[in-house]
Amino acid sequence: MFLGILLFIAGMFIATQNTQSKIAWPLIIVGLVLIAVPVRAHDHDHPELDAWYAGLMQPDNPTASCCGKTDAYWCDDYYARDGKAYCRITDDRVVDGRPPVPVGTEIEIPARKLKWDRGNPTGHSVVFLSSGGSVFCFVQAGGV
Repeated sequence: MFLGILLFIAGMFIATQNTQSKIAWPLIIVGLVLIAVPVRAHDHDHPELDAWYAGLMQPDNPTASCCGKTDAYWCDDYYARDGKAYCRITDDRVVDGRPPVPVGTEIEIPARKLKWDRGNPTGHSVVFLSSGGSVFCFVQAGGV
């Protein structure tokens, strides 16, 4: 959606500056389409990801699983503050009938739970949480 807004604004700006521009209308149209199309961004249900979720092990305890996709929450807003790592939940799904962790919830990620040894094909940073809110592991976005 953000990209759509950006393209729309860029197209409008170009159109006001140069009425003969051939790029302004395509930018405006693509921008409007990206804004209008409903986004299903929080879709963990991709069978090709099941093996990835199942194979993740906790970085501080390599014999223990990070759990699975039912414990996985997208946490794309990742940052450091006062020497500690944090992320904000960006996932609003309901798993197995239990309510989701509210979007915007800040999670402190212990350094021992940062997972660096695996790629991440989801396209999102993922935090694995216990039902009590403890972090099993955190995998940054990127890689395959």
